[in-house]
Amino acid sequence: MTTAPATSAATSVFSPLDPKSRSLSWQIGAVMIGTIILALSSYVEVPMVPVPITMQTFAVVLVGALYGWRLGVITITAWLVQGAVGMPVLAGGAAGAHHFVGPTGGYLFAFPIAGSLMGWLAERGWNGSRVWLAFVGMVLSHAVCLLLGAAWLAVIIGIEQAIIYGLTPFFVGALLKSALGAATLKLLTRGRMRRVTR
Repeated sequence: MTTAPATSAATSVFSPLDPKSRSLSWQIGAVMIGTIILALSSYVEVPMVPVPITMQTFAVVLVGALYGWRLGVITITAWLVQGAVGMPVLAGGAAGAHHFVGPTGGYLFAFPIAGSLMGWLAERGWNGSRVWLAFVGMVLSHAVCLLLGAAWLAVIIGIEQAIIYGLTPFFVGALLKSALGAATLKLLTRGRMRRVTR
């Protein structure tokens, strides 16, 4: 009798952070922390030409899953604006608006879309409470990044080269980062459920 309401309360919140119930000042702080996490993920890099492998997409989909689509998009967009105005927050510490029209431009513009997709799905139950759905959601979000990024790259270097250099090298990494993201959500959600049921 006493555990049913607690379980319901734990599963009704899409994110262990519960951003929808937080104050404006908390949400502003969350955006600031989120941009720092996104910037740090940019420094975890395997240099490749023309597009490096980074942990950016992992951070993007995780921010979407934890913040929801609205706050997630605000956070991801704030990070991209920081990069555009010259802060060293893009891949490998890169900065400048020219990156948004170069080979990586498609991926950069895809980040808010991918984050919003994952946030939208998380708000509908594709979250840490349902780890397999969270994994599938993150795979779909990674796919959005890869497809939009490769589409823009194809304009610059051609379709065949874009597939070779901007799409296929990232498949395995996308799956691994999706699995890591889903596991992270599961761990955070389990911790919240313990706190609620006590």
